[in-house]
Amino acid sequence: MQKTVNILNKRAKFDYEILDKYTAGIVLTGTEIKSIRLGKAAITESFCEFNDGELFVINSHIEEYLYGTHYNHKTKSERKLLLNKKELKKLFKDSDNKGLTIVPLRLFTNEKGLAKLDIALCRGKKNYDKRESLKEQDTKRDIARIKKSF
Repeated sequence: MQKTVNILNKRAKFDYEILDKYTAGIVLTGTEIKSIRLGKAAITESFCEFNDGELFVINSHIEEYLYGTHYNHKTKSERKLLLNKKELKKLFKDSDNKGLTIVPLRLFTNEKGLAKLDIALCRGKKNYDKRESLKEQDTKRDIARIKKSF
């Protein structure tokens, strides 16, 4: 039984309004998957981009594997995402709209030990939208405190 890895992009829900979600596989080398299984990855500053009809995640950080040799991977490189053709066409068409971007939300390993990436088609929030979401979080926290005391 393997330990599941769950690496979140907490800034995504704060900075973006999520319109549509997808789960994609990632093409990785051996040392990359070993580092991810150890939890040595970050996706907070990454985004997804189309290149020749294929979707790539850019600016994702996967630390070098500690026990790797000279065959170790680069920490920041483009990594190909695996989706169905239908999903790729829909994402490509939707991402052409002004103001929409594709952002990774969560990097995890499934029960088979394969690395997967939850991505979302998003629209950037304005400052007043961010303030509204902070107010909502504060009120939820206050309500939870009041419920806990009773």
